[in-house]
Amino acid sequence: MKILVTGAAGFIGFHTAQRFLARGDEVVGLDNLNEYYDVTLKQARLARLTPHAKFRFVKLDLSDNTGVAELFAREKFERVVHLAAQAGVRYSLENPHAYVHSNVVGTLNVLEGCRHHGVAHLVYASTSSVYGANTDMPFSEHRIADHPLSLYATTKRANELMAHNYSSLFKLPTTGLRFFTVYGPWGRPDMALFLFTRNILEGKPIDVFNDGHHRRDFTYVDDIAEGVVRATARIAQPDPNWNSKAPDPASSSAPFRLYNIGNSKPVELMRYIEVIEECLGRKAVKNFLPLQLGDVPETYANVDDLVRDVGYRPATPIEVGVRKFVEWFCEYYGYKR
Repeated sequence: MKILVTGAAGFIGFHTAQRFLARGDEVVGLDNLNEYYDVTLKQARLARLTPHAKFRFVKLDLSDNTGVAELFAREKFERVVHLAAQAGVRYSLENPHAYVHSNVVGTLNVLEGCRHHGVAHLVYASTSSVYGANTDMPFSEHRIADHPLSLYATTKRANELMAHNYSSLFKLPTTGLRFFTVYGPWGRPDMALFLFTRNILEGKPIDVFNDGHHRRDFTYVDDIAEGVVRATARIAQPDPNWNSKAPDPASSSAPFRLYNIGNSKPVELMRYIEVIEECLGRKAVKNFLPLQLGDVPETYANVDDLVRDVGYRPATPIEVGVRKFVEWFCEYYGYKR
């Protein structure tokens, strides 16, 4: 198939594009290469994609209405995998406009492109952060997620609602995937695993928020990418059992679906740090801090629907995933353990 992957120079977009290429799909990778973090890392990811004969890169900002419309008209994509976004919970407190600009306006332009140019299925990234103030664990797509605690989460929830609007009005099949704490090789420099690994190697203290009492459903990036590819193949359909008097948030009478993608095994932050220390053969100097604004103390995914409908369950343990990250990190940046 001919597939558009937005955010192809990003962490998850890069891994997902690789997976599509490995199975023989034609991939157009879009990214604006913004400077939220080190652009050379994004360029290095692209350098691993561009040798593929079936990969083409397009530098474009999704908030460019005309540019996005022209791209869709020219390329006639069969599927769209929308992974581009302004990421980061804490940064949304500093620069909220960037999140509306990228995540809301950009997603609207993707939806319009899909609507007007016959895209058979739109799959897009959402986040476990939409569950916000909800503490009913494990998080289920069938429960309402209308109390986000950060603007980042709010824009992602808005994306889900916008997708339902287009599924309902224009019969565009859309599938939203709520990712749970993704980690792994080629990860983002602003994420905990990256920061912890670098600081431990350099003998610097690491900031441990919530005094280390966080529990996270850490999900290895290859598991996420595999879930995205499989979900793309399963075109969203209307739910024949959907009841407007008792509406299920995860489905609809329109071709609309939401799925969690998580490891379903929450891990305490202190254990996560222990695994990093074991992989590095060094101990961390820990700077304990309180819970940060916009952060949540725990995430835990119910993935029963993903297993039932998509036939897939993420399963990589952190002991394996963190080791693979550390090996990549040390090789890429030239550190010796």
